Amino acid sequence: MRGACLRLGLLALSVAAPALGQDNSGLRRLETPDQIRGWEAVGRVDIAGGGFCTGALIAPDLVLTAAHCVIEPGGAPVDAGRLTFRAGLADGVALAEVPVLRTVAPEGFGASNPVSVEDLLRDAALLQLAQPVPTTVAAPFVVALPGSGDEVSVVSYAEGREEALSWQQLCHVLGRQDGFIAVDCDVTFGSSGAPVLARSAYRAQIVSIISSGYKDDDGTVAFGMELPALVDSLKARLRAGKPSSEAVIDTGKPKVRRIGVGTGADDTGARFIKP
Repeated sequence: MRGACLRLGLLALSVAAPALGQDNSGLRRLETPDQIRGWEAVGRVDIAGGGFCTGALIAPDLVLTAAHCVIEPGGAPVDAGRLTFRAGLADGVALAEVPVLRTVAPEGFGASNPVSVEDLLRDAALLQLAQPVPTTVAAPFVVALPGSGDEVSVVSYAEGREEALSWQQLCHVLGRQDGFIAVDCDVTFGSSGAPVLARSAYRAQIVSIISSGYKDDDGTVAFGMELPALVDSLKARLRAGKPSSEAVIDTGKPKVRRIGVGTGADDTGARFIKP
């Protein structure tokens, strides 16, 4: 699940007024229950033997993440039995730890390397959990279209900070074009699938997810996509019984227990490069 980034020149995005890093907030580590409150639905998607990505609940039993986290280069699905969602994971303790029953990604998604424009636009997947996470434990987020403002927020796990969520309260939309969104949020390997959140609603809404990006001396540029139509199509594939991968697992109650990082944490399924 290694990938390359998509540069601004390929996207031909018009970078808007905010310069890279302009008035951005720093990362805040979320480790106590009080700090995690409101972000319980964001968790780490662990891939047995293959690292991790970030995901977020959009229904009690549905996690939204990046498609390239669950589709190998060439289009073969990762076995759903290798996936576990760990909601609100902080320093070895998850609010809920649930195996994944099914995955669904866009038909024909190839996890291309280098990433194609077509794949970036549809780089989203749904993970159906073996059991729903109670809303009293983690309230799912709403998926929405981006507003007209340029301020967003990101919550993610990443390389070097995989043990707890990091929240960047303020970063900026750099450009939008034909369903693409470019942001200057502080994300890196492992942040694939991390929710990009609108800050204007009563509760944060997911307006994109992190797909790929690059870092240079000026900062980070990360790319995502508009979600509502894409998520609707993925839900339709699930209802039609067209999962990408399906696991046969024990569907007991979601577990809350102390866990470790797991193996393969250096392969985080993210499409980032350092020039």
